[in-house]
Amino acid sequence: MKDIVAKRIKSARVMAGLSLRELSNMMEPSVSYNAIAKYENADMMPDSKVLIALSQALNVKPDYFFRPYSVNIQNIAFRKRQKLGVKKINALKEEITEALSRYLEVEQFLGIETSFFNPLINVLIKDGDDVESAVEQLILHWKIGINAIPNVIEMLEDKEIKVIETDAPLEFDGLSGWADDNIPVIVVNKNYENERKRFNALHELGHTILQFDTNLSEKEVEKLCHRFAGALLIPKETFFTELGKNRTSISLNELKTIKESYGISVQAIMARAKDLEVISPNTFLQFRIQITKNRTEKGLGQFLGKERSDRFKSLVFRAASEEIISMSKAANLCNVKLASFRDEFVTV
Repeated sequence: MKDIVAKRIKSARVMAGLSLRELSNMMEPSVSYNAIAKYENADMMPDSKVLIALSQALNVKPDYFFRPYSVNIQNIAFRKRQKLGVKKINALKEEITEALSRYLEVEQFLGIETSFFNPLINVLIKDGDDVESAVEQLILHWKIGINAIPNVIEMLEDKEIKVIETDAPLEFDGLSGWADDNIPVIVVNKNYENERKRFNALHELGHTILQFDTNLSEKEVEKLCHRFAGALLIPKETFFTELGKNRTSISLNELKTIKESYGISVQAIMARAKDLEVISPNTFLQFRIQITKNRTEKGLGQFLGKERSDRFKSLVFRAASEEIISMSKAANLCNVKLASFRDEFVTV
């Protein structure tokens, strides 16, 4: 138990982005940073008063410190911009691990077993043509068709991929990895617009299920994952139907209509047109220069569909409704106060 409490204290502190001294200064009653370090190293066990003070300072419930670790995320591919510091990166990793632990815990209560199969496990990706072929195989195997995907996150969860939406700075794009070696995990930033979330989720899917030639550079892999995301959002056959196979120019109204229907940004549509040689590299370059003044695509429409998954909360509601778990445990899993959970929970 001492080891679990030690790991939980450190996890909560890292999630809060606090140093030992910063946490010590927030404690009431006062606890030295040396004492906190001993708690984290399992050299000492905090008493109940200290645990309550820690829970208040770190904004977690007291029982958080006694929950065993049930998940380990490995092989993480982390996409971010340089402005995101090490402290925030570590905090995000802890938040994601905690969210996934709660997700898997409610599945265990309900007897749900995760069994993911990668239909592209034996497909080697060397170039863009390989990506297009892989997408065609995936569409057939997953039976998702070549029309617009209504909800990317929901689709991924239907395929036994855990998707976590996190409240993160805009410098964070997303990450992917494997939990306990056999559960694929994709994390997206909930603060982006739907088109960006959809694209980022599928980009991370590329990192998760594609097998890349080891001679490819990291930059080349990133570009191929971009192409993979665009190809799933609007497959080649569909793209040609919408825009034709050879264009000297494309109107903004066309781009806006496709964006609203398929949930893919104008910039990603034009990149796809360039990759499929519908437009010339020079036409794409001119577009890039033009769009520089409007990177957020203000006034260029938006995807009208929903882009989130309610699966986790639905599972918690189901477990509470069937009295597999208590209302208090359900609130704990949802990381909300009991009163707030009761307000949402209505049985028929």
